[in-house]
Amino acid sequence: MEATESGRAMYWGTGRRKSSVASVRLVPGTGKLIINGKEGELYLQYNYNYLSSAKAPLETLGLENEYDILVKATGGGLTGQAESIRLGVARALCQLDPENRKPLKMEGYLTRDPRAKERKKYGLRKARKASQYSKR
Repeated sequence: MEATESGRAMYWGTGRRKSSVASVRLVPGTGKLIINGKEGELYLQYNYNYLSSAKAPLETLGLENEYDILVKATGGGLTGQAESIRLGVARALCQLDPENRKPLKMEGYLTRDPRAKERKKYGLRKARKASQYSKR
């Protein structure tokens, strides 16, 4: 959905991974990443894997220095948040131009990872861990 903030085009995307949710806004700018009001490098603890994962859809399309990424991330850990940011950015880029969908889909950036923690069952210690069986 395209919205304007003081005359600037904005594109929205929501990404989810495990228990993390990221609301992503793409705004024309210089390629900054701002997560929850902090610099992206600081928030993701200068981890190259997290940073490259979050910016990967822009790099695939060659737009890494044309849009600022503004994120509100909640829940989960840094890995889940970084990957939910990646999905949110990819969805926002699809709103920007429908032609972007095909290269992003080929890289797998538009696929939501459905894996989540399995629930604990009664009578067990964790989801599948049981106490040791004694035959005699």
